[in-house]
Amino acid sequence: MKHVSLVLAAALAVSLAGCSSSSDPAPATAPKDSKGDQPNAASSQQKVKLTMGSWRTEDKEAYEKIIKEFQKNNPNIEIAFNPTKNTEYNTVLNTALQTGSGPDIIQLRPYAAGIALADAGYLEPLDSLKGLSVMSKETLAAATGKDGKVYGVPTVFSSTQIFYNKKLFQKFNIEVPKTWDDLIKAAETLKQNKVTPFAFGSKEGWILSLTHGALGPGFYGGTDFVKKVTSGQTNFKDPAFLSSIDMMQGLTKYFPDNYVGLSMDDMRNLFVTEQAGMMVMGDWEIAVMKKMNPALEMDVFPVPAPNGGKASVTTWVDGSFSVNKASKNKAEAMKFIEFMTTKEFGNLVANELMKPSTIPGVQASDPIVTKISEYANSIATPYMFVVHFSAGNPTSKTVLETSMQGMYLNKQTPQQVTEEVQKSVDTWFKPAAN
Repeated sequence: MKHVSLVLAAALAVSLAGCSSSSDPAPATAPKDSKGDQPNAASSQQKVKLTMGSWRTEDKEAYEKIIKEFQKNNPNIEIAFNPTKNTEYNTVLNTALQTGSGPDIIQLRPYAAGIALADAGYLEPLDSLKGLSVMSKETLAAATGKDGKVYGVPTVFSSTQIFYNKKLFQKFNIEVPKTWDDLIKAAETLKQNKVTPFAFGSKEGWILSLTHGALGPGFYGGTDFVKKVTSGQTNFKDPAFLSSIDMMQGLTKYFPDNYVGLSMDDMRNLFVTEQAGMMVMGDWEIAVMKKMNPALEMDVFPVPAPNGGKASVTTWVDGSFSVNKASKNKAEAMKFIEFMTTKEFGNLVANELMKPSTIPGVQASDPIVTKISEYANSIATPYMFVVHFSAGNPTSKTVLETSMQGMYLNKQTPQQVTEEVQKSVDTWFKPAAN
């Protein structure tokens, strides 16, 4: 029990960049009552009302459309998509689950935090769902418990790349960067023309791990470094990893004035109002920014690498949906979860949420989403601090973020950042080789 409590307490602090969140949910205790473990199927004539929890308030309109499509074949099932503000979701969900309630359908943070909910006994296993067979083991790992059972259906991949303003690039004769030197040259040109090169802010820690996760792989060695650090062949004090932190510090001349006080909202506004020429960000912002400024001429390009290296984008599974073990209508909740494994749902995700779907063979109608999906399938590297280092108390991902915030406040050096990260990793991580 002591071990379980430590794991759950550690996961409570997990922070996920792609979701604009602070920390991920991890209940401190397992459910006291196991009654109602068997699905309670209502008659086909009875209306059943389900609730669906999420931290994605931005997705409410899209999910309401998706739910309507589901209801065409399931008119007796009503589903209310009730998202909670991203910074409050973890606490709200944690409290509800500990009191035996919570939404019938739960959106899980990926990897450590979502798995902690499964390990604590709050979720219904989904291994009987036939649709799961279309997904790879690597994709399902984002919601696979320590018992090897799958507890969530991964619905979307997230990818970070560089958004750019096509109109500004054309105005100043900037070519889409193919190398790191090209990227710096583009930033210099924008700066000389009184345009902020990168919309960026360090007020919210997740922005720092996300930006480093996108720009850093070309410096530390991408997937090859991930394999070495997870197998114990190297660690975060490696000079290659240090060079990635040095790079982050070196970019400050291209950040907005007072960037240490800027949040995600400020960053988005700078880019959408065309005051900034580029922004390192996840694909989930496409739909948001197009809604804010339909006339915005934007596109994306992969992150170029230094020294002739290959360009890359950073990817991970960004959330899964699960069934609350305490739900009184598990059979109906399972029906919607099974719908999430179909190509019909995948197409809705790609075109309503404008994100790459986890369902193979899905094509998006938006050219930017299509391009991002192609990058994700060809030049992707894992978001290391989400996929592999989002555990610990505080999480190693959080330590990276707070240490980099200190660096931007001139309170820590890049080397001290790497030392703090490794110190955190040493408290919980055991290399695969051991």
